[in-house]
Amino acid sequence: MTDQTQLSRPETTRPSESTHGAGPQSENRRENRRTEPGARGRTTIADGVVAKIAGLAARSVPGVQGMGGGFIRGMGTARERVPGAGGRSVTGGVKVEVGEVQTAVDLSIIVEYGFPIVELAGDIRTEVIAAIERMTGLEVVEVDITVTDVKLPDEEEEEQVPERRVV
Repeated sequence: MTDQTQLSRPETTRPSESTHGAGPQSENRRENRRTEPGARGRTTIADGVVAKIAGLAARSVPGVQGMGGGFIRGMGTARERVPGAGGRSVTGGVKVEVGEVQTAVDLSIIVEYGFPIVELAGDIRTEVIAAIERMTGLEVVEVDITVTDVKLPDEEEEEQVPERRVV
């Protein structure tokens, strides 16, 4: 059986064997250049970053009309109408738990009428997992999806109330 620790150690020369007469400090610097950059520090990814990635990925799937439940949608609609408020929230309807190497995602979605919900949920999971793992390197352990509403075709017309302007 081979000792795996010996296989992963970089080969170094002793300062006395060096042909350039460099001291131990230059040998250490040369050895550091051979280690992977990821091993030279720590990267922390905030929950909000993962939530934004998940929200954008979920919204990109055809059949997802919106995100969030009734209250969250109402707040988002009000926020959209306030000038300078920043528009629609990308993280509405998204909750995440982020650890050092893994994350879990909870999504609340509104489905467009006519899309098969089970298939849509599978497509959303695929997109969200791929986006988070590609961009953050975190392992996504689960994506839980709650369908809070189905958007009917005639509902769109009812909600588009013309803005009143004061002259």
